[in-house]
Amino acid sequence: MSPPFTLFEWHTMTKFNSLRHIPESTMFRKGDVFVLFGELFGRGYANGLIDQARAAGMTILGITVGRRDDNNALRALDEEELAEAEAKLGGRIINVPLMAGFDLDAPEGEKNVTEMLSVLNLKTWQEDQLDWAKVEACRQAGVRRFTEAAASAMAEIDKLIPDGSNVFFAHTMAGGIPRVKVFLAIANRIYKGRGERFMSSRALLDSDLGKVSLMNFDEVTANTLGHLITSSAAIRARMQATGGSVRYTAYGYHGCEILIDGQYQWQTYTNYTQGYAKMRLESVASAAWAQGVHATVFNCPEIRTNSSDIFVGVELSLFPLLQALKREGGGKWAQQQWDACQALLEDDVSLQTVIDMIASYNGDATSVSFRNFEDWPMDNTPALADVMIGTSDDITKLHKDKKALITDHLSALVLEGAGPLMFHGAAEQIGPVLWLNHDIIAKKLNALHPD
Repeated sequence: MSPPFTLFEWHTMTKFNSLRHIPESTMFRKGDVFVLFGELFGRGYANGLIDQARAAGMTILGITVGRRDDNNALRALDEEELAEAEAKLGGRIINVPLMAGFDLDAPEGEKNVTEMLSVLNLKTWQEDQLDWAKVEACRQAGVRRFTEAAASAMAEIDKLIPDGSNVFFAHTMAGGIPRVKVFLAIANRIYKGRGERFMSSRALLDSDLGKVSLMNFDEVTANTLGHLITSSAAIRARMQATGGSVRYTAYGYHGCEILIDGQYQWQTYTNYTQGYAKMRLESVASAAWAQGVHATVFNCPEIRTNSSDIFVGVELSLFPLLQALKREGGGKWAQQQWDACQALLEDDVSLQTVIDMIASYNGDATSVSFRNFEDWPMDNTPALADVMIGTSDDITKLHKDKKALITDHLSALVLEGAGPLMFHGAAEQIGPVLWLNHDIIAKKLNALHPD
């Protein structure tokens, strides 16, 4: 039996639509409600939105993905976990487990997908086949569990939102990597390997392991936005009837414009396997928008996070942000960012040397061939792995401390700029999918730090 999908179902290309102005909306105010639809675990894009909501005086609510017990059964947070999560969020958490994905779900008495995959090994995984009827039964069980939990959580959230409020739902769910050793071993070779350790991303996508992974990525990253919009319909209707309004945002990735040869040009990290799910996320927002629901996916620039560190080379596009800061009118503060980055390098290494290395990387014929928006996400190649991973390794070696990188500093700057752009941009109802490129990030940062 074949899997219940084909790749073209994901590959519905969104028109490139960039945010080119700094939104200034002051729609959200004290008494309005911000709902984080996804648990806050570390520093990332979600923090920028929470900071904006707190500054506006909004009531902050959140949800939890729950935790797994020793038998992998999903449970709510205990008192200590709940207190810790609420302290981190700075608001109240609805303690209904909303773990997305279906890799650990199954009909009663049946194996779940993780158990099905546990027998795969590095010698046979490309030929090993799954029973797609059983996989689909697991998917349906997972969707049923999630949608029932979402309805329960929204009923509780509904009680906490006053009539006439402006409500901001921030969808932050992403991921879905199967928790099996064989996948992690393969991923290390696809995203970190070169030479003899290189592995083709196409080999993964053509395998049953890859196909079920794409299904799970869809459920976690994209379909949960649809479930959020559906489960909050009663809240949306009540707000609209009482003078309020509702906005939805989600975090996308679909490449980003950076300065290359003095011009802002679209580029991307390759291979971004989750890109298919990110395009599906765009489609969910576009479909909602067409029905009058203001949901916007913001395609954000590449940054370093705990989850993105597996993608060696994804951080290379951050370096041209330094040039964008000066290009977009930066002065004393922008120069301070250059100085801060210089201080992270070995004493005999010039920051300009690193900038030149990035220019060489972006000008390499192999790199240029992957700046193909229409064919995104493209498969990796040995040549790309050599130039991208090699450049990443070479630049990392130039730092004083391998745990204190220039890209950490620049990632924090991107987060600082993206938060207010998303928060106020959502209020302006600009469109269902917007790209945040280095130009608008730099403009916003310079505006936040006037000389």
